[in-house]
Amino acid sequence: MQNYTILTRWLFIISSLLIIGLILFNTYTFFNQLKDNERSKMQIWAAAQTELQNDDRDAVISETALEVIRSNHTTPMLVYSHKEQIYTERNIPKNQVNSVEKKEKLATQFTSEYKPIEIRYKDELLGTIYYGNSPIINKLKYYPAALILILFLFIAAIYFFYKTSKSSEQNKLWAGMAKETAHQIGTPLSSLVGWAEILKSENVNPNYILEIEKDIDRLETITERFSKVGSVPKLERTDLVVQTKAAFDYLQSRSSKLIIFELDIPDEEIYVKLNPQLYSWTIENLVKNGIDAMKGKGTISISIFQSSKYALIHVHDTGKGIQKRYFKRIFKPGYTSKKRGWGLGLSLAKRIISEYHNGKIRVLKSNPGTGTTMEIALRLNEL
Repeated sequence: MQNYTILTRWLFIISSLLIIGLILFNTYTFFNQLKDNERSKMQIWAAAQTELQNDDRDAVISETALEVIRSNHTTPMLVYSHKEQIYTERNIPKNQVNSVEKKEKLATQFTSEYKPIEIRYKDELLGTIYYGNSPIINKLKYYPAALILILFLFIAAIYFFYKTSKSSEQNKLWAGMAKETAHQIGTPLSSLVGWAEILKSENVNPNYILEIEKDIDRLETITERFSKVGSVPKLERTDLVVQTKAAFDYLQSRSSKLIIFELDIPDEEIYVKLNPQLYSWTIENLVKNGIDAMKGKGTISISIFQSSKYALIHVHDTGKGIQKRYFKRIFKPGYTSKKRGWGLGLSLAKRIISEYHNGKIRVLKSNPGTGTTMEIALRLNEL
């Protein structure tokens, strides 16, 4: 069914492009025909002028020639008399030919559009006709450009439709997968809570139960995180410093001793609009990616800075680094440099920061062999 939908979509796109292409071709052909007709009309007009110059012709021919001349009400033209050395204009506004300089300039412009027509009688050059495009041709010559613009807008609309459709499908997949995961975790989690209560009544080391309860709390946090994906999370005015330190402490306590953790945070409070569960998930994803890049050994540094409008969180690792051409690609779903993994961590982090918190996340700097610094920017929420 999906393949049929994709095939139908591409057939529609190709058919639309063919139709617009045919319209452009026919418009171009029609425009050239109009120009040819314009020149033919002017040649007839010039022939009529020649007939009027011939005193040997009878009155009927002269009257016919005069009628031909009078019938042209559209084509702008300048008739230069070589004998009198003056220009006579027809179908041109007076303000465009109210000086000799303007007439000569207009004659030059007309020459660039059409080859001037000479009026001769008995091998004598009587005059030269300079003429340009009629108003209808001037309007039509912009028509292909308008069609090209329409074509561009049409392609842009198709591309936008395709991207939003694909994004919508991805969003549904994200939401469905996340909610199903939360549902699947919920059932065994309830059982674990019950078993923990039973163990309390038994002669079990309290420290063991305490550690089990910590992991149960962690699972509850993970379940809550997944349940929020696909829905609009609630954002609260929260101290970013406290939440970052909490995420840091948790990750440090559950990571290998080969990983050195460094925290550089200000003493004062920094308030932003935040969903703590989703924010800690983002920090966790960035730190885990850094640990993978260092192959389990190195230094993870988390720092917080404050600008005039934003709180900036930097997560730095001493891993293998990222080439610049991959800076944006790493946030796309499915992209991963690991042999195992779905490539969803950074994509999820971008979704949480960009869409849910209206913030920004990016690779601030990275060099192969020296490590990577990721930056999160969240707008300040001061009273």
